[in-house]
Amino acid sequence: MSGRTLHVARRAGAVLGRTCVYVLIWAGLTLLIAAVGIRFYWGKISVGQMLLNLVAIETDGGAGAIVWVGILVIGVVPLLITAGIALWPYFRRRGRRKYGAIPRRQQRITHIAFTALVAALVIAGTTSFASTVSMWDYIKALNSSYDIGNYYVEPTITSDAHKRNLVLIYLESGEGTIADDQLFEKDAFASLKEATLAAEGWQTIESLREYKGGGWTMAGLVSTQCGIPLKGTSSAMGSDALNNLGGEVDTYLGGVICLGDVLDEHGYTNVFLGGANASFAAKDVFLSGHGYSEIKDLSAWRAAGEPENNFRDWGLSDERLMAHAKEEIDVLHTEAEKSGQPFNLTLLTLDTHAPLHIFDYCDVDTENATTSVFSCSMTQVAGFVNHMKEKGYLDDTAVVIMGDHLKQLSTGDPFEEQLSGNHNRTIFNRIWIPGADSSSTLRADVDQLNMFPSILEAAGLTLQDQEAGLGVSAFASSVPTDSAQAMTPDSYAELLDSASPRFYEDAWAGERAIE
Repeated sequence: MSGRTLHVARRAGAVLGRTCVYVLIWAGLTLLIAAVGIRFYWGKISVGQMLLNLVAIETDGGAGAIVWVGILVIGVVPLLITAGIALWPYFRRRGRRKYGAIPRRQQRITHIAFTALVAALVIAGTTSFASTVSMWDYIKALNSSYDIGNYYVEPTITSDAHKRNLVLIYLESGEGTIADDQLFEKDAFASLKEATLAAEGWQTIESLREYKGGGWTMAGLVSTQCGIPLKGTSSAMGSDALNNLGGEVDTYLGGVICLGDVLDEHGYTNVFLGGANASFAAKDVFLSGHGYSEIKDLSAWRAAGEPENNFRDWGLSDERLMAHAKEEIDVLHTEAEKSGQPFNLTLLTLDTHAPLHIFDYCDVDTENATTSVFSCSMTQVAGFVNHMKEKGYLDDTAVVIMGDHLKQLSTGDPFEEQLSGNHNRTIFNRIWIPGADSSSTLRADVDQLNMFPSILEAAGLTLQDQEAGLGVSAFASSVPTDSAQAMTPDSYAELLDSASPRFYEDAWAGERAIE
């Protein structure tokens, strides 16, 4: 090799080496900043939650401000910092010419320090991000021998002779622990409790738990309406539906039978009302693909002429949502009486979604304003329940009220002191069955996956073996021995964590068939 060729090779190697270093700096900064941002807004999450929400995020009514902050802070800032570091040698050389050469020993020390800082940045960024999105649990799940398909039970309805109307209300971040007035300034659920008294026939599942791996709205909807953990990414890597979420897709878990599918098959009219943009996280794709014929969300309320002061960054206030819900159920109940066919009205509240926003209708009477916001939201839901009472709808309509997930604890969350480290966190819930025996009790200490069969039975449908998905109805006094619910706690936790690629590939890409 000639001297010139060797010189060119060395120069090319030096350029390539510097480029790799700057790429590592950029990657480390990006991962570190992303980890800090995720912790700040949502706390610790899962890989599945990150990917399933990222691919279908919306700039309007779906964390719009967060999207732009993310683009700036995660997309732009690391590039600017990396560019500044890359230009630093140029300015350093100019300084040498002006002030004289830097001693060789000092240059070596600077080089060593720079190398150590780059290595520390890469390690810090990688480990922080991996910890924030539970990467190690994700890798472990990929190697699990369990498969959800071995325990999944398709819902089989043996009779619908006693089917009834259903109202399903999801309370955003509706954690029952927040009702403890010994931990908080007041019982934020007091008004809703008053509207759903056990003495009047309302029932409660004691210690309703968030399923392991859940913790966000779509996970709450899928677990309680389909009876399975919400998973995607590598679990269904070959699925066009999953890969295209956020674009034009026709199905969301199209190979799984969910609540809306069953109800639709048995003549129900399924309607969803929510304050946020239903396109966020592909909620609209899920609902419309599983039996819901009408979805009213942020765009519908804007089209209806709602004043801007009734909206926040995420969507419509609960006060106005419940006002629309009263009008909706009046129409649905009248139509059901005429046609003889029942309805399912599903609601999802919004006010208690972080970050904190205080609407004009809410009077803050606590030092921690978040407690008041929860109380105001529950008062609006209680008003809707009382409306159903006054109209006589509870005579022929089942009602299931529950949180969609526990409150997410982000960095500096106002409830962090009360909830962080609390091992007895449960989801608030109330169930109304017309004519039910008030002395009966529901099976306690169950997770969200058991709500799917429970809701079907609340609607008056007779369910074979009282099983659906991975769940067993809370109305069942015992659990079948071959059910996932009969597994030991450790084995059940591993089952829920498992990637179950065969099951989820069919779930995302398949077409369901109700028999």
